[in-house]
Amino acid sequence: MESLSLDSSCFSSPPVNFLQELPSYRSIARKRTTILSRDKQNGTLLKPTDSYNFQLEGEITEDLDNQSIRKYALNISEKRRLRDIQETQMKYLSEWDQWKRYSSKSWKRFIEKAREMTTHLELWREDIRSIEGKFGTGIQSYFSFLRFLVLLNLVIFLIIFMVVLLPVLLTRYKITNSSFILIPSKDVDIQCTVYPISSSGLIYFYSYVIDLLSGTGFLEDTYLFYGHYTIDGVKFQNFIYDLPLAYLLSTIAYLALSLVWIVKRSVEGFKINLIRSEEHFQSYCNKIFAGWDFCITNRSMADLKHSSLRYELRADLEEERIRQKIAERTSEETIRIYSLRLFLNCIVLAVLAACFYAIYRATIFSQEHMKKEIDKMVFGENLLILYLPSIVITLANFITPIIFAKIIHYEDYSPGFEIRLTILRCVFMRLATICVLVFTLGSKITSCDSYLCDLCGYNQKLYPCWETQVGQEMYKLMIFDLIIILAVTLFVDFPRKILVTYCSSWKLFQCWGEQEFAIPDNVLGIVYGQTICWIGAFFSPLLPAIATLKFIIIFYVKEISLLYTCRPSPRQFRASNSNFFFLLVLLIGLCLAIIPLTISMARIPSSKACGPFTNFNTTWEVVPKTVSTFPNSLQTLVYGITSEAFAVPFFMIICLIMFYFIALAGAHKRVVVQLREQLNLESRDKRYLIQKLTEAQRDLRNRLD
Repeated sequence: MESLSLDSSCFSSPPVNFLQELPSYRSIARKRTTILSRDKQNGTLLKPTDSYNFQLEGEITEDLDNQSIRKYALNISEKRRLRDIQETQMKYLSEWDQWKRYSSKSWKRFIEKAREMTTHLELWREDIRSIEGKFGTGIQSYFSFLRFLVLLNLVIFLIIFMVVLLPVLLTRYKITNSSFILIPSKDVDIQCTVYPISSSGLIYFYSYVIDLLSGTGFLEDTYLFYGHYTIDGVKFQNFIYDLPLAYLLSTIAYLALSLVWIVKRSVEGFKINLIRSEEHFQSYCNKIFAGWDFCITNRSMADLKHSSLRYELRADLEEERIRQKIAERTSEETIRIYSLRLFLNCIVLAVLAACFYAIYRATIFSQEHMKKEIDKMVFGENLLILYLPSIVITLANFITPIIFAKIIHYEDYSPGFEIRLTILRCVFMRLATICVLVFTLGSKITSCDSYLCDLCGYNQKLYPCWETQVGQEMYKLMIFDLIIILAVTLFVDFPRKILVTYCSSWKLFQCWGEQEFAIPDNVLGIVYGQTICWIGAFFSPLLPAIATLKFIIIFYVKEISLLYTCRPSPRQFRASNSNFFFLLVLLIGLCLAIIPLTISMARIPSSKACGPFTNFNTTWEVVPKTVSTFPNSLQTLVYGITSEAFAVPFFMIICLIMFYFIALAGAHKRVVVQLREQLNLESRDKRYLIQKLTEAQRDLRNRLD
């Protein structure tokens, strides 16, 4: 112990001079000299002690007023000292200020207790915590994302129910003293108002099943689809409820709510990813010293986490090797690899074009043949024709990821970029198939080859109520997607698990192995379903309720599949990266859903035989009509806001705000760089101090010897 007790005599210089030799002190001294010389020229120089005391006093008086002492990163003694200062300051305040302080504390304490109570009311709280403990935060983030979609669809359904369905139900069942205002007939040819609704589902049992799976027959004229709401308004005792305007505003409301909610949640993940943008050396250190997931309690998952960390380190080393390989490439090798990538991307585009064309032909064939009488075809044939577009889309979504995974190996990318590019291609494929289906239906609806089509503005013979028929297509996609998920789990995953477990001696089943719970594939599946819901909610107002039930079923099915039939993928995702990736893909799906909805509301003529917009050429025309009923001053204001004279300055202001935030982000990035430099200097200080301590101990031992 005596050898470890050092005094200042062991050093060749006083302690102050010794501390001044630290690398961090020298770096700060150089910066401070520059700042002091500039302040002397400006005449704004203060003593360091005065500046520090003033800053400390200001921080204490301001922060104690605005924040709780619990939020300070201090030890208990310092917090007690701050609490004493706070109580001393309270004695010199007026009664009004004291009451405000106590009220603010009580309100904050109430908010904290309320938040603690709401955490116990979270949906599937125990299930998700159990999954997190057994399989880590990566898979837990998938189930949390699924819970978010359940809540989102539930809120969307409540918006549509309160704005559209509730006034209709209150009037139809005589709950309130109100009545319907039927749509007045205008100068519309009577041939355009013909809308024959089939009732064959009441005759044959298999027809009833077909109607239940396709939304036709007895389901066609229900609250499920657009065509049932052929009402101009609801007349209450004191006002008239404009149902067409409410129908349009509910669509805008749920799209805007989805956008704001997704952006709000994704900003948090973006901040974390921005902070974690690190150098390669720091990435290695973080994986080795801070890469462990302490939520894991299962032995097999701990082994999987070990293999995952080894995989990440191998991937980082492989990326570093590829960077060196790229730097050492000759011009001939560069031309060769870029030519190969160009050729392979042409193959990818050809595969996408083939899938899109197959969906287009399947949709055309299904729409042209599904109008046959049910008694003229057998049950399987009718069901196959009705679900032909859904079947082709499902096959395309199943085959193309396999092709993309094979192609990416020949493009000579880094492992991380391979995963991202493959996922990006699969995202585009899954979401673009829905848009191809919708635009194919739009082309069939607007294709005019007869006098009746020119008279009504759309193909009235094939689509007397085209909004309902688009809603039926979205309904079939939703139902078929759920059937496929259940069928794969029951008839593929469970038998595969049984064969791998009880026939493990067979080499074929050993090579086959258990099904991997691949997070990106499962996320793309539920984002695909959510995109269908966004597009179809306008044409089928109850579709969000169906989507809510569907995602609840998927949650339990995937949980059972994860626990009993699947094994986690060795390529694990960090929770923060996963959440940001999920929301980014969901945001892409929302943007793609807005495009066909906007075109259908603004460009395609509305049906003259059904729906609340039969007296309007397009759905959007209800907005100018409503604005025309406003007072003149309010009309002038609305027209001024929507004019080019307002749009150009508004766009310039938005650009200035955007440039400001870009500059602010740059400043924050520079601060992050400075903090990283400070961490590097601290590590150098530690090495320097350890070196000096070792030298001092060596000198002390030499003197004692």
